[in-house]
Amino acid sequence: MTLYRKFTSEEQINLEYNAVLAVPDLHRYVDQDIEASRFVKSEFDCHLDQAYGAGSDETIDIFPAKDPDSPILFFIHGGYWRSLSSQDFSFVARGLVESGVTVAMPNYSLCPEVSMTKITEQNRAALAWLYLHAEKYNGSRDRIFVSGHSAGGQQAAMLSLTDWASDFDLPGNVIKGSMPISGIFDLSPLYHSWLQPSLKLTDATILSQSPMLQLPKQAPPMLVSVGGDESAEFVRQSTDFVSAWRNNAVPGILNTLDGKNHFSVIQDLYVKDSPLCKSIIEFMQQCES
Repeated sequence: MTLYRKFTSEEQINLEYNAVLAVPDLHRYVDQDIEASRFVKSEFDCHLDQAYGAGSDETIDIFPAKDPDSPILFFIHGGYWRSLSSQDFSFVARGLVESGVTVAMPNYSLCPEVSMTKITEQNRAALAWLYLHAEKYNGSRDRIFVSGHSAGGQQAAMLSLTDWASDFDLPGNVIKGSMPISGIFDLSPLYHSWLQPSLKLTDATILSQSPMLQLPKQAPPMLVSVGGDESAEFVRQSTDFVSAWRNNAVPGILNTLDGKNHFSVIQDLYVKDSPLCKSIIEFMQQCES
């Protein structure tokens, strides 16, 4: 029996979607990220655990750029919606702040304690809070961009689909551009994966939380990045999502980073002159031109 596309077993799906299985030395990346995040929090101006909501998990970490009215990158962390926190990804702020961008990193509750729908609601609320408080952190509310890695990539795309005028009484174009990294845009295969006991996906959740299944007629331009050494399904998801975005008359660019896996690709944001960091800065500039 076919479960999803050509896959007939949970094991086959896990091999494609469990990125941990694709790298033999995961601890090396984890250790590097921990040390880099520690450095950024100690050496850069930062405002940690700013409350955007009443929940204990509803906080946001902000790394201001040096100059006022800077563009803001709202970066959503990964962890398959069930692990990690914003402060595990503080390292991504370094290259961006050094490039003149204020970085805001929301935290959110995790599955299975909350649903994926709740996570999306929290990240939307965090961005609405950021819009109201941007100037305090040298950011411009009129220059907000969103990004995120892995699960955060799915979240960045979901924020790009938000009706900000109706839901939050904000400008409809509050997001000027969206830059998901290694995202999962169709959640359907995860229903048959090792993640299902934690995510508790239903047909309704898959439909409402899969950006691929909620394509808009109007949305911000999209730059989708993915590592060239990621699994075939991660690459395909990004490729198909960009194609669908374009086919719906919304600008979309696929950015494949050769030699990068699911964990090394995000480390590029630690380095100002890395291909990923430069492509994000260039894309932000293009969106504002």
